[in-house]
This record gives sequence, structure tokens and C-alpha cells, in this order.
Amino acid sequence: MEKHQAEQEMDALRKELEDYGYHYYVLDAPIVPDSEYDKLLNRLLELEGQFPELITEDSPTVRIGGEPLSAFKKVAHRVPMMSLGNAFSAQDLRDFDRRVRQNVGDEVAYVCELKFDGLAVSLTYEEGRFVRGATRGDGTTGEDITHNLKTIPAIPLRLKENVMLEVRGEAYMPKHSFETLNAAKEEAGEEKFANPRNAAAGSLRQLDPKIAAKRNLSLFVYSIGELTGKNMDTHYKGLMYLDELGFKVNKEATRCESMDDVIAYTERWVEKRHELPYEIDGVVIKVDSLAMHERLGFTAKFPRWATAYKFPAEEVVTVLREIELNVGRTGVVTPTALLDPVLVAGTTVRRASLHNEDLIREKDVKLGDTVVVKKAGDIIPEVVSVLTEKRTGDEVDFAMPTHCPECDSQLERLEGEVALRCLNPKCPAQIREGLIHFVSRNAMNIDGLGEKVISQLFAHELIADVADLYSLKREDLLELERMGEKSVDNLLTAIAVSKENSLERLLFGLGIRFVGAKAARTLAEQFETMEALQEASEEDLLAVNEIGEKMAASIVAYYAKPEVRTLLAELRSAGVSMEFKGKQPRESEQVDSFFTGKTVVLTGKLSELTRNEAQERIEALGGTVTGSVSKKTDLVVAGEDAGSKQKKAETLGIELWNEAKFIEELEKA
Repeated sequence: MEKHQAEQEMDALRKELEDYGYHYYVLDAPIVPDSEYDKLLNRLLELEGQFPELITEDSPTVRIGGEPLSAFKKVAHRVPMMSLGNAFSAQDLRDFDRRVRQNVGDEVAYVCELKFDGLAVSLTYEEGRFVRGATRGDGTTGEDITHNLKTIPAIPLRLKENVMLEVRGEAYMPKHSFETLNAAKEEAGEEKFANPRNAAAGSLRQLDPKIAAKRNLSLFVYSIGELTGKNMDTHYKGLMYLDELGFKVNKEATRCESMDDVIAYTERWVEKRHELPYEIDGVVIKVDSLAMHERLGFTAKFPRWATAYKFPAEEVVTVLREIELNVGRTGVVTPTALLDPVLVAGTTVRRASLHNEDLIREKDVKLGDTVVVKKAGDIIPEVVSVLTEKRTGDEVDFAMPTHCPECDSQLERLEGEVALRCLNPKCPAQIREGLIHFVSRNAMNIDGLGEKVISQLFAHELIADVADLYSLKREDLLELERMGEKSVDNLLTAIAVSKENSLERLLFGLGIRFVGAKAARTLAEQFETMEALQEASEEDLLAVNEIGEKMAASIVAYYAKPEVRTLLAELRSAGVSMEFKGKQPRESEQVDSFFTGKTVVLTGKLSELTRNEAQERIEALGGTVTGSVSKKTDLVVAGEDAGSKQKKAETLGIELWNEAKFIEELEKA
């Protein structure tokens, strides 16, 4: 075939494939069978192979995924991608409406849009061609993920007009794609994604676009960031224009003439949300007039012309049959309710947290009780209350054991704590959980060593402590269920690579009490080698900024144990690095986190996490936790019985979250 003939055929194929893809992925109305689309795509691939100089950047073939990147580049947003303030009730929405009308008058219309549960991105087009895509990041700077976004069929690579445009949207994983992905992960013995949002974010932050291409993601656009050469006077007209350009705009977006209409819209979707083929966690309400956007402006963090209504946690009734006891890596014994299966917030729940013995007593929980269950932040199932009026007399009292359910050691309650602990360092449950922590992402980050694989290794007595991971043999691994040759080779490679980690990862992975990811980094920077840290006294440790008395005493006690010194000697013999390798980017700087660079105050009683755990999570994500509220505070997280700190935050206008919102943001990160 002559080159000019190939060029003509390739151009015709691209246009045909674009049209078929638009009808299939954007309009959800396919006009040809999949086999016809595949035949045309394969023909285009064949021609591009023969004439690579004729390949265009907007060819449908780029959706298959190109070569992997070595790292993500930073992208500065020309117009900041700000987050939204939250409303949790109809009264909150009326207060928002009142503030708007006080500034712009009573003639206000709103646009209601579903709040998609995915990853916010910006897409940039030049002369109608897609040239760059980026994550939201901190709102000012994101990461360039163009290579992954090109694999999403719902994103047009070429628009129907040659415009200069920057548009915002939400990349998400449809429910059916999520179920398929997790089924494949389970079959491979890998850790499953917790929810579609995490799966979508994880897919788009892959350096290899071929992985993203296999995840079957989609995207809705919801606003224009910048547009050259055209003027829009309302947000709703902007959505309609994006639809005309070929973008996927959600058809449930509705213009409302009053706040009563807005509230009716939110109430309707509270009931209908689970009917959708994708996850939503609320409704976004925006003033329609763009002129009013200008007049209303912004606070330091949020636009005054928009808010996000968050759905209330869904509560359901079921029966509590048993209480299971789990021993964590620190020895804490946690009770978990085993329930009759019930649908909560779109997923079937069979287990729910009971936190500790005090809570069981406080709520008077008995085996056989009819209980109310909800998901905190639509994520973590918990028992809210007992319906005592439904008791029949057959219910049975529950008492926490006096001995560890795993090793039968005496349980103890340490001074100032509500939790019962097993203090036996040889307890198999603690060892198993410690192994899972050791290989986790913020610790040694060993890919392929999920909870199921660790449990298999432990059950087959291939590992008894973390040092044993470095002496695993290929032939032993091949005997395990769902471990093929490729999986085993990848796992052994990942274990070998982890030997080169910097000291802070090893310190965090060892699970020294009170030493979180940030403290591990601080200790590694200060002492530089494991040997130096081992020999440090409490006085040496207290001289380090951010190391307090409890942590210093815990570190000294840890290194004084003979079994710890033996373990470290085994790790050293296996070739595991014991040195700090310089100021490399922290894990918290490699993820899109709300908390990065923020100063946070915790107040009141948290039910999902201890105060120390909450602080560790924030610090691992790049935030700083302080004890007092001031003008420099960015966020206050208020648990139950929050007092003066919450009031001071309200007085100073500081962002205030309840625990459910806090847990939700931790899960997003």
C-alpha cells in the first residue's frame, strides 16, 4: 500500500472509531457490535505498525497504553482546584442559601450535581486536542497523569471544536469494573481494593499506563476551569456546552429555582443512590450565575458559591449473633460483632466494630440482640445501639476473656487505657499482624505480600518473624495456593528490592510502640544508622525534636530485649540496609493528601482510632498535630464531648470536622 493511501484509510478509521467510542462510552448507546469495533481497531494498529510516522497523538490506539514512566511530573494548575465546604443537613443548606442571598439578592438559581466518589482531575485541550491531564493534588499543584487518562475511553482525545480549554472532572471506577477487578485480585491471592474510589485513584497513579488501561475507568466532567474565545454566563450552560464538545456530562445534573427544590433533589438521591452503576457520596450545589460567582468569591479554602451536601450515614437493623475477638500487632484485643448479613450503604455487611469492652458495657450489648448498624463516613461498619425493646429473654451476656484467645496468656489493661492487651511477645496473632505491618506500603513496601499471602506463609510455618521473609525459597513458595511461577518470581524480586530501603522504613516496619512513620523518619535523620539508635539513651532520644518521654522510654525498652537484638542481627546478615539514605521524598509527599502541610488539632473522644493512631495517620500523610488551637491551625477534628477547642475553632472560623469526615479523608489518602 502506498503511504498516501494508508494515510487516507487511517484518517477514516480514526474518525469512525472516535464516533463509535463516543456512542459507546459517553452516550451509553452503542451503534455497532464490539466485534466490529475491535476489527477496525486492529486494522488501525496494523497500519500504524507499517507506517509509524503516520501515528497521531489522538489516535484511538493510545487508549491501549504506552510505555511506562519512571516518575510523575508536577503540574501547576493555572486556576486552583479548590475543595468545597460541607453541608450535612437541610438546615445547613438553608444557611448556605441565606449567606448567598445576603450577598447577591433573592433571585438565585442553583445547579445540583451528583458528587462522584473518585479522583478529581483537570484536562487541558489546545486547538481541541487533549494535551495534558493532572490530579488535583493540593489544589495548586498536581501530578501529570496524561498517559493514564488517555486510556479512559470517555475522555475525548479530540473535541468537536478547536477550542483552548481546561476542564475539571472526576475519574471513577464503575461498580461492575470494581467487582471484576477485586475478583481477579482475590483469585491471584492479592489484597483487594477497599472501595471503587481507592481503586480508581490507585489505577491512575500507576507508572505503567497498560495497567490503567485494563481497569475500565470512566470520567464525568463537571466544570470549566478556563475557556478561550467563548463566554458563558451560567454554569448550567457551561455543562451543556461541554456535552456538545463530546464530553461525558452526567445527565442527572439539574437546575433548581429554589432551595426547596435543592433539598428535594438531595432527598431523592439519598434514596436512589444505590441504583446507580457508580458510587456517589453526596450532592454538589452551585450557584448557576457565573457573575454571582465573581461577586461571592472565595474564603481561604472554599468558593462561597458552592457547597457539598454529604449523605447521612445509612442506619439499618440486624441481629448480632456472636462477638469475635481479634489480637492486633500491639497485643490489643478488639471485639468485632458478627451479624446477620445486611445491606449498608451499598455493600453487604457481616461484621461491625465494637471497639472495646467499655463500649460493650455502655451499650449493654448481648449475643442475640437486635442492633442498629451504620458505616462511619460510609466506610467502617459499627454498632450504633441496641433495640432493647426487641429482646425476647434468649439473649446472652458477653464478657471479655481474661486470657488471650490466641496464646492463652493473661490479658492486662495498662494504666490509662481502655483496651485489654496480650503482652506475650511470642503470641502468634501479634507476630502475624506484625508481619503484615512490616511489609505494608509505608513500611518496607513489599509488593505481592498482602494479608492472605502472609497468613499462608505463617500457617505453613515458612515464616516466624520478619527476618524469615529474606530466606524464603522459590520451591517452598510454589507449593502455596494461587502462587504461580510469575507471582513467586515477582515476590522474591520485591523482597530483594526492599533490602535497599532507607532506615526509616525499617524502623516503622519493626512496629516499635509510639513510633509512627514521621517519628521513624526523624530518628533515621538524627541517628543515621541502626547501631547508633540501638545505643542511644533516653537522654539522647529526648534531645531530639518531637521525641517525647513515652516514645523515648519505649525505644530504649525495645532495643533492650535480647530477641530484638537477635532479630536485627538476622536482618543485617540477610543484607537489609540499616542506614539512612538521605532526604528522599517522603511517602506522604508522593500521594494526594489533604493533610500535607496542614496543622491539625484533635479534640474530644474519637471512637474509631486512639489519639495516637489518629496522630500517626495524619503525620504519615504529611500533616502536623498540635495541642492548641490558634490562627495558624488549619483544621480541628472534634470527637464526642469536644469542648473549648471546638468553640475556639468556631470563633476563629477554622475548618471543623466530625470524626466521620476525618475517617473519610484518611481513607481517600
